[in-house]
Amino acid sequence: MNRQTTETADSMQRRLLLIDAAVNLLLGALLAFYPQRLVAALGLPEVRVAFYPSILGAVLFGIGIALLLARRGDGHGLGLDGAIAINLCGAGALAVWLVASPEVFSDTGKVTLWIVAVLVLGIGLVELRHRLGR
Repeated sequence: MNRQTTETADSMQRRLLLIDAAVNLLLGALLAFYPQRLVAALGLPEVRVAFYPSILGAVLFGIGIALLLARRGDGHGLGLDGAIAINLCGAGALAVWLVASPEVFSDTGKVTLWIVAVLVLGIGLVELRHRLGR
């Protein structure tokens, strides 16, 4: 490929990553912060608790951040930065749920989900530490 073709392909890839990131960030924020209203507005099956839609929203938001990070780099994948964004957003949302609405979960569910949150957050923090070179 010649230089102009490569630059055009890179430019298109960067635009696609930006569009993909914007969609994920928007859907993620809406699901994370307004899950009941969004589910009702979209005519989806009613959920008794907004837990699953908001966790999905946080993960989508993390993916949106990861896509923005990939856009600034070589575009060969989300890599470590993407994994960090997804892990910290997902674990963070899970921890917020466990602290803000503990009554939603059974005792066994709390233990299980705290283990998941701590593991995912721990992995994300180890990755971040490695990324920062410490």
